[in-house]
This record gives sequence, structure tokens and C-alpha cells, in this order.
Amino acid sequence: MTHAEAPNLGFCSAVVGGQRRSFPSSPELFLWCCDSRCHRQLLFGIMVCCRLSPVPGSGLVLLCLVLGAVSCYSLELNLTDSEKNICLYAKWQMKFRIRYETTSKNYKFVTISDLSNATYNGSICGDDQNGPKIAVQFGSVFSWVVNFTKEVSTYSIDIISFSYDTSDNTTFPDAKEKGIFTVYNPVAFGIPLNDIFRCNSVSTLEKNDVVQHYWDVHVQAFVQNGTTSTKEFLCDQDKTSTTAATTTHTTVPSTTMPTPKEKPEVGSYLVNNGNGTCLLATMGLQLNITQEKVVSVINIKPNTTDFTGSCHPQTALLRLNSSNIKYLDFVFMKNENRFYLKEVNVSMSLNNGSVFSIANNNLSYWDASLGSSYMCNKEQTVSVSEAFQINTFDLRVQPFNVIEGKYSTAEECSADSDLNFLIPIAVGVALGFLIIVVFISYMIGRRKSRTGYQSV
Repeated sequence: MTHAEAPNLGFCSAVVGGQRRSFPSSPELFLWCCDSRCHRQLLFGIMVCCRLSPVPGSGLVLLCLVLGAVSCYSLELNLTDSEKNICLYAKWQMKFRIRYETTSKNYKFVTISDLSNATYNGSICGDDQNGPKIAVQFGSVFSWVVNFTKEVSTYSIDIISFSYDTSDNTTFPDAKEKGIFTVYNPVAFGIPLNDIFRCNSVSTLEKNDVVQHYWDVHVQAFVQNGTTSTKEFLCDQDKTSTTAATTTHTTVPSTTMPTPKEKPEVGSYLVNNGNGTCLLATMGLQLNITQEKVVSVINIKPNTTDFTGSCHPQTALLRLNSSNIKYLDFVFMKNENRFYLKEVNVSMSLNNGSVFSIANNNLSYWDASLGSSYMCNKEQTVSVSEAFQINTFDLRVQPFNVIEGKYSTAEECSADSDLNFLIPIAVGVALGFLIIVVFISYMIGRRKSRTGYQSV
């Protein structure tokens, strides 16, 4: 049974007006601060580690410290039994995205990435009948549960379930179906007892209308003797990353060509402002990244990609992001009566753990007249830098003057233009004309040669 500790009183220090002062924490939880981090000691032997959000003004920082208004950089849970021994340890980061249908038969998305309001009611160490369980609630709308099982020499992360309540009109406005929906994802892979499972790489679970992303995961269930292990059991993705990094240092420097990728899936993106839809984009995206002469090819998956943006009189922004892409920005600009892609910015995490960031605000792609859309079904390449190129497929974009949420008449790229068929015809006509000229010249020359042999 999980141990319930009595709340402790403590003090939290902060710099206010150039002086360090101490303040008592609330009776419900004990706050202590160090190096811009704040830890909450909650009831039931659960500890959550959080990072303070940057807040301008020392008065607001003090308010955040006293009230505990902090945003978590990860969830860290130490579950203890009745003898105050740790029975389960877990630390992880995660993000959820839910798609739901509205009463107008459109689809909307809800993303959960702020975990600061998490509670842990129902988390248990387990007993002879029931294994350990992590239960997390995000307000009254979302809940997340992980169950563990044990064999003779291994334990398993058994099933991960996620529930959401579409009856909440604030979170799910205009939802067509109301009620609580739950998705179950069986995981069930074995981890040696007394090992910590670690997976820094991004793992994705997708089922029905829910996409779950996890990374920086550290878990140990069935902790032996109340002490977490120092021995780690790595997920397959981390093993691959470690091997690849080692191999890179031992090879002769040369450009490694990427493994050929299939054509990326085409995604539809839009940006809304107060007057409705102001930007439309439909495209398949393939990223080509070169680092230390090694080329990586990454296809953007629309169903696991979030999108936002903004529209202004002279510029428009489409921003894509996912579990490993912090942002991929497309910035469009007006130029008299035309628009074009002016800028691309990207920051993303690679499989080897490094962060790749590139920006170029001096581009000129996807040029078309205002009031129309730009379309190119053939493959195109946007060269952002020597290290970063974007291949586009089935592209159509309109960043300005969108009417009733629909594309205007398209201006096609040269590769798609119907005039392309004239090129082989023109070449054929030219060759035919050349043959005729040669033939006529030959006949004239032959006639002249015959005339020269006539008798006088």
C-alpha cells in the first residue's frame, strides 16, 4: 500500500528587489528552490519535478514561487510503500494529440503538452493480486494509466491507456459525440528485474484518434530494497543511435548517401485569424539534412504533426511542429501584386541526440499572383542551405486573400505547365524542317552537277 506522508512546512527563497528573502510554503506541499528548479513534495509519497517558467518582473516570480504556479519540464514520480521504501520510479516527458469530429462535420485537434496540473490519484505499488500502476490525471478531462506486470526475472510495461472526455465544451467545443473515450495500447516487452528502462528517443503510439509521444523515459517498477538501480536497459532506438554515433567516428570522412525514402504523405494545413481561414497549404514534405557528410532523409507525417501560424497584412506564417521538430516555419511575403516564400526556419532533434537548426530569410520560391494559389504537383526542392533542403510533392499553397476557406485559381509551376508538351513537338517540327532543308539542298546540288556535264 502506498505510504501517505504528513505535509511538511518549509521555506522557499527568491531574489526580490535585489535581496534574497525566504517565504513559507503552503501547508499542502513543501517547495524548495535551487538553480531555477522547484520541487513539489506531494502526499502519498509522490514527487514531481518542475522547472520555473521565465516570468518578467520579480514580483510575478515571487507570486509563482508562493503559489506554486510552475510548469513541468517532465514528470518524475517516486512511489513509496508503507515502510517508506521506493517501490516504483518513473521520469518521462510526453505529449498527446486528439482528433475529434465537430457538429459541422469538420475535424479539430486538441494537444496536451502542459503537464503542470497533473495529479496521481490511483497510483499504487501493487500487491500479490495487482501489479504496480501509474495513474495520472490532467484536470478532469484527461487521464493516463500505465500497468506493470512481473515474470520470474523480468518485468513489463504491460498496457498504456489514455482517456478523454468530449463532454467538456471548453476543451472540445462543438464535439459531435459526447462522452468518455479510452484507447488501449498493449506494449508488453520485457525488462530485466532491477534494471531501469531508459529511452531518450521519441516513441509514438497511435490508435484511433489519439497520438501519444514519449521521450526521455526512465522507469523502474518492482524496485528492489527501496533503492533504484544504476544499471540501464535501453530501448532499441537508443541502441541504434549509440551504435550509429560510434560508427561515425571510425569511418573515413566521405558523404554517405541517404537510404531512398518513399514519397511522403500529403498533409493539409491551415491558419485561421479573426475573419476565418487566412492561409491554406497542402503538400508532402521530405527533409534532407546533411551533418558531417552524412545525409538523413525524413518524411513529415501529417497525422503526427501539429500546425499553427499567423497572418499579417504583408506576411504570413505557417509553423509545423511534432515530437522531434520544435518548429518548421514557412514565412510568405507580399511583393506588389505577387507573393512568394521568403523565409524557412527549422529547429529539430535528430536521432543521434543533437539539435539541428537552420534559418534563411532570403529565399524566393513558390511565386504567384495575389488572389491566386501556387500549385506544383511534380517534385520540387527548396534549398534552404547546403545542409538543409526540403523536397515538396503535390504542393498547393495560398498564404493571402483566401475566400471562404477555399483555394483560388492555381498558377502552376513550370514543371506542371500544360505548355510542356509543346517542347517535344517543337523539337520534332524543327528536326522535320531541317530534314526538308537538307533534302532540298541535296536536290539542288545534284541538279547543278548534272548541268555541268552537258555538251556544248
